[in-house]
Amino acid sequence: MKALRAINNLLAKAAISLAMFIVFLMVAALALSATTRFITGTGFAWFIELPPVMVSWLVFPLLGPLLKQGQHIKVDFLSHYLSEKSKNIIGTIVNLIALISACVFFKAGVDATTMYYNLGQMMELEINIPIWWMFLAFPVGFLILALTSLELILDNLKKLSGKE
Repeated sequence: MKALRAINNLLAKAAISLAMFIVFLMVAALALSATTRFITGTGFAWFIELPPVMVSWLVFPLLGPLLKQGQHIKVDFLSHYLSEKSKNIIGTIVNLIALISACVFFKAGVDATTMYYNLGQMMELEINIPIWWMFLAFPVGFLILALTSLELILDNLKKLSGKE
């Protein structure tokens, strides 16, 4: 459990750092685009096209860390009425569903990434970016989610067994 938690903490820090860097790049690209157009009257199309390309790398690696921090979308009005045991049972079920879903989407992400890698297609931007780079965010993000869900399931089972 310590090893899984250490790996997940490292992955969470990496995902959050990546997200901060991507947000910085998105804001910088759009600001540079606006500045370039204001000063020169023309701009570079890739400044505008780059932020949407980076969205998948912003969203998917954060799935696990957001789930662990409780920052995902959830219904929490029932938590005031439930016992700790009921909360742990529901948490185990939710995390089990997240784990199963993450495994399915990880496989689909690997398949999509492999397909686009084999096709060798490039995005139609001013700079050449292989399409598979964008799709690689899916299996990476869902692997992080699967590992995080597994950690949360084990935590919930530990609480339910009273060995906390």
